[in-house]
Formats: sequence, structure tokens, C-alpha cells
Amino acid sequence: MQNVTIWHNPRCSKSRNALSYLEEKGIVPTVIKYLEKTPSFDELKNILKLLNINVKDLMRKKESIYIELNLKDVISEDALIQAMVDNPKLIERPVVINGDKAVIARPLENIDRIL
Repeated sequence: MQNVTIWHNPRCSKSRNALSYLEEKGIVPTVIKYLEKTPSFDELKNILKLLNINVKDLMRKKESIYIELNLKDVISEDALIQAMVDNPKLIERPVVINGDKAVIARPLENIDRIL
């Protein structure tokens, strides 16, 4: 059995759909409700490496806090990661991790790339 983890927000339909998609494939993932148990700075840095994306690609740019903090003008990766630690609503969801691979499950079929 695969050791799959999902960073999940139960209030988000995309996140709920990703969890159902995994379960339909017979996978019972470890569910991290990242709004309750915020990933650490180091966890976010590691996820960025696994995703192989820029830090801003992991951020929800339409969230009011992104606009309020004027993060579009911030270029420091560390500052942006810290903003996500301080404001986990900024983290794009859902993130699905399988070992040393991860995807943002938008669209759902992205999950297949790491299974």
C-alpha cells in the first residue's frame, strides 16, 4: 500500500473531490487538515522541492490576505513561505504527497502522476 498524504480543507470542494478520488482508487491517505495543523516552514520548503514549483505557485493569490499583505510585490522566498506559515489559507489546495513526489490536485488527474 502506498503512503499517501493529502493536505486537506474539508470545506473546499476540490479538496473533498481529491480525497474521494484517492479513496475510489483504494487509497486511504493520511489526511492533514492544514488549516488546523499548519505545515512548518521546513515542511513547506520541502513540499516546494517535491512539487518543483515556485513559491508563488503554491499560494492562493485571490485570498484577501494575499492582497492585504501585498504579497505580489514580495520576492523573498523565505518571506513568502513564512506568510503561508502565518496564514495557512494562502496555501493552494489540495496537495497530495506520495513518498518523494507531490502534486497540487487541480485537476484531479494530476494525482495519477504520483501514484
